[in-house]
Amino acid sequence: MSSPRLTMVDVDTTTDLRRRFKRSAVPDPGVRDAVIAVCDDVSARGDSAVRDYAERFGGGFRKATSEELDEAVIAVGPELVAAIRQASVAIEEYHRELVPRDISVTTNPGVQVARKWAPLRRVGCYVPGGKAAYPSTVLMTVIPAKVAGVEEVVVCSPEGPGGEVSDALLAACRLAGATEVWLMGGAQAIAALAYGTETVAEVDKIVGPGNAWVTAAKLAVFGATAIDLPAGPSEVLVLADSSADPELVAIDLLCQAEHGPDSPAILVTTDPTLLERVERELDRLLPLLERAAILEQALRDHGQAILCPDRETAIEVANAYASEHVTILTQDPVGDAKSIIAAGSVYVGRWSPESAGDYATGANHVLPTGGLARACGPLSVEDFGSWRQEQTLDRTGLEAIVGTISTLATAEGLTAHRMAATIRLKETRPETRNET
Repeated sequence: MSSPRLTMVDVDTTTDLRRRFKRSAVPDPGVRDAVIAVCDDVSARGDSAVRDYAERFGGGFRKATSEELDEAVIAVGPELVAAIRQASVAIEEYHRELVPRDISVTTNPGVQVARKWAPLRRVGCYVPGGKAAYPSTVLMTVIPAKVAGVEEVVVCSPEGPGGEVSDALLAACRLAGATEVWLMGGAQAIAALAYGTETVAEVDKIVGPGNAWVTAAKLAVFGATAIDLPAGPSEVLVLADSSADPELVAIDLLCQAEHGPDSPAILVTTDPTLLERVERELDRLLPLLERAAILEQALRDHGQAILCPDRETAIEVANAYASEHVTILTQDPVGDAKSIIAAGSVYVGRWSPESAGDYATGANHVLPTGGLARACGPLSVEDFGSWRQEQTLDRTGLEAIVGTISTLATAEGLTAHRMAATIRLKETRPETRNET
């Protein structure tokens, strides 16, 4: 067996777990400062700036034609088209159940408060591209937007180094129902979507993963437009005990680590003998994989095996780490899954590979990273709309709460607030036809 790839870490109940696993999806200040300059330039110069940065950094700058999209569907062949369609059906079926529902509550007689949701008009879906293509990310961003009722769904993805474009990505755009496809990438693409240019209309919100420059750009333009979340490197945590098959533990660690050399792969276990068995499986599996070099670096730099004294500590570690992906390979995976409260997506038991969620179950694979899973969840239909409150009172309702309004407004020194309520109840005030 080669030297161990996973760094062994002992954790006990005295460890400050939250501090121990502190990390962030936000890029470092140097990247953010450079990106702010790019975004400001695009805001000021529009298309010219986007073209300049495309020439310097790559990614292109053009709109895919309808003919290109149609030709791509033919070019990829029936097998991939069938897979895209099957995945699309599952994604649509799952996300339709997530469409927000309006509610209305009577908090006092004559006082009705409603919460209402409406889809956004135009959204931008950033899909990583260039050297690799991710048609699945097209489906995971475009389909929920369409289910939400968004009128204009714009996909943005960079061209490859020689200007090449993935037919699989273009075919997914056509089959998912994207209304525009822009072949451009990097911080300049995010800025173009956020601020608009002479040829690119601005969007209400930008969603989707990307590299550090894309993530920094999303943070830079937040305020001019809305964003989903900053996206850090993909990450996985496997929770396993003595009952776990080491081959499955190994491949589930490798499954997400192959996204990039900066992808964390964490094994959390109560079994001190499991690590050696998993290392043997890593030795066997790595030579079989196309991205073996990337995986070797990811495991060497970001792979950890965390030995815990008992199940309760292992669960505590998993929740403290708050991984994007959590796979549970234990004797009671269903029971243990109930205790996982901080994770982007959880895969329960030996028959639930992470790749199933990435492609085919219908669940979304755009997930919180960098510890944000403590408070944030997967991309959803709700992310493609906005909420508003609506309050309707009649005279009886206002009379019932005017004392509360007056007292609190007086305590805060906001007399116009108080008068806005009391003036309506003056006996001499004439009734109006549209009074509720």
